[in-house]
Amino acid sequence: MVDVAVLPAFIAVILLFLIPPGPDMAFMVAVGLERGRRAAVTAILGIGTGMSLYAAGAVAGIGQLAQAHPLLFDLVKLLGAGYLIWLGIGTLRSARRATTDHDVSVTARPYVRGLLISLTNPKIILFFVAVLPQFLGEAQNTGLQLAMLGAVNVMMEVVLYGAIGLLAGTFNARFASSGKGRAVLSYMAGAVYLVLAGVAVADVVSAGFFP
Repeated sequence: MVDVAVLPAFIAVILLFLIPPGPDMAFMVAVGLERGRRAAVTAILGIGTGMSLYAAGAVAGIGQLAQAHPLLFDLVKLLGAGYLIWLGIGTLRSARRATTDHDVSVTARPYVRGLLISLTNPKIILFFVAVLPQFLGEAQNTGLQLAMLGAVNVMMEVVLYGAIGLLAGTFNARFASSGKGRAVLSYMAGAVYLVLAGVAVADVVSAGFFP
């Protein structure tokens, strides 16, 4: 049996964890601005998939491996920063072209990008490793309890960040017919990617990853 009595406190912690901007939120804003609401829906499904994989890993005990090798968090963070830089540069190049080619693969790439953003977001790893075990409560089945908590977390992020992506997508819908407007939105999206990459790198450096 699972302990559902922990859910109110757990949901409150999730909200506190999700509200501060991070790679997932920034990506949803960027993809909504750059490609619109349909792409935002596709992107949040990719993020949800990545989170589901981490949730499954937490149940399987992957968190113990991560705690034993904390350097992995910095490596994952740097990998994520590199991917954000690649996305940012590609988006800025698209903004300079501002042609209809910018809409190629809007239903496929956002999912893959969302998945990769989620899998390289150490914030998610830390949450599953450090927070989920604190809400086992009186559950008789630890694995089932962790699975329930993971499912709740995934659902909340998909709903919250999905809504943010859809909201950003409304701006794309308004300016889609204007080449100049599309370019401005793409420049904004590229800037979001690059700023988040810089924050990630600075965090690793300040933590003493490099001698």
